[in-house]
Amino acid sequence: MSYIIALDSGTTSVRAFLYDTERGRFVHRAQQEVENKYPHPGWVEQDADEIWYKAAYVVSDCLRVAGGSVAGMGITNQRETVVAWNAKTGEPICPTIVWQCRRTSAYCASIPKEDAKLIKQKTGLLPDAYFSASKIKWILENVPEAGRLMKEGALRVGTVDTFLIWKLTEGKSFVTDYTNASRTMLFNLFILDWDEELLAYFQIPREILAEPRPSNAKMGEATVFRGRFPITGTVGDQQSALFGQSCCEAGEGKITYGTGLFMLFATGKTPVFSAHGLLTTVAVGRDGSPAYALEGSMFHAGSGVQWLRDEMGLIETASESERLAMQVEDTGGVYFVPAFTGLGAPYWDSDARGLIAGITRGTRKEHIVRAVLESIAYGARDLADCMTRDSKLPLVAVRVDGGASANNFLMQFQADVLGIPVDRPVELESTALGAATLAAQSLGISVSGERATERLFTPSLNRPYFDGLYASYRDAVRRTLLK
Repeated sequence: MSYIIALDSGTTSVRAFLYDTERGRFVHRAQQEVENKYPHPGWVEQDADEIWYKAAYVVSDCLRVAGGSVAGMGITNQRETVVAWNAKTGEPICPTIVWQCRRTSAYCASIPKEDAKLIKQKTGLLPDAYFSASKIKWILENVPEAGRLMKEGALRVGTVDTFLIWKLTEGKSFVTDYTNASRTMLFNLFILDWDEELLAYFQIPREILAEPRPSNAKMGEATVFRGRFPITGTVGDQQSALFGQSCCEAGEGKITYGTGLFMLFATGKTPVFSAHGLLTTVAVGRDGSPAYALEGSMFHAGSGVQWLRDEMGLIETASESERLAMQVEDTGGVYFVPAFTGLGAPYWDSDARGLIAGITRGTRKEHIVRAVLESIAYGARDLADCMTRDSKLPLVAVRVDGGASANNFLMQFQADVLGIPVDRPVELESTALGAATLAAQSLGISVSGERATERLFTPSLNRPYFDGLYASYRDAVRRTLLK
């Protein structure tokens, strides 16, 4: 019996999933939490060594269960997050700058409109601190050791996938895949390689960056553990979920509910550029080859529920939010805008901050909890409306995954607000499944059967009511945008 391991390095945890290649089923999961640090307002950091040690631990746990019989590994990861390390020692030279970090927002806002237009034409992205380029530039300008190592040819900078592959292969592979590279603001969508003009613009030397390869390419051999096995599938977490949900044809879409909310809409082999603040990104076609998608994101979705639990103390567990939300008929006119570190698509306002509107003396914690959950669904409506206008393709149903997709209240409200069915699969871990399936496909084996629906949430026929709620939410958002 042989197995495939999917290593999923996320924003709040590192997990490894073990799949049986003979029966095509999930066997085992190991998980370790990862600490996020907030040294200054708007800054978000992690310890790259912690990511690596915990990745090694969860993979070792899967190897223990597999008895060493591993055919290969797929890797999926939080995107845009930047790690810089010393190639001679393997040690990080500064804290990891997480995708949510806003320390470079002033610089990105200062980029002239003509330059921003060029960046979008080449990369499909809008200049924003969200993406990797400004983070890399910040490290080069603010970490003294970066300059010294660069002169010695020993500086390595990359996204989390690159760092993990480098460590897993004991420094033999310095690579990334097209999907992760496409989130850096340095990758040309048309030539599928680093863009020399943008590298010069951001003053980032090509030699400190990894070699981009297709997501289904062999990235190297993991040799740090006993034995060795190939790393044959690498893909950014959202594109991995899209692939895992079998959304590979133009017009198919999915929503992943995690720390943030990410909606991807497949557009096929041709990139579609947005007129509504969405992003054009590289995805993975059904055969593993490069494809394209439109993407929109909310920076904060599940993190809003975490805020209710950890900072506000209104709930003890995330799952409790469903029960409390259903104890009231509505929010009592309360609306929540989760702009803790700005607003993503379609607003792209890094200065916006969170807002609770409509509070009265009769507002109870149940109303606030419900408003937080409803805000997640409204954010998805923002993105879906833009995607259908940009692509001129109808979105007739959406597939969902991620932690909050288990919340029945949220899924029903999501269907009601979108006005289309919401399809929840039996296997909610679509991100890991996508990486495992891609890795297995590259090896000529299979790890899963056809995607199966666990529950289909059908929308209410009362469209005017839910459209009115959404319009009121948009009014609340506009208040956060006022300077």
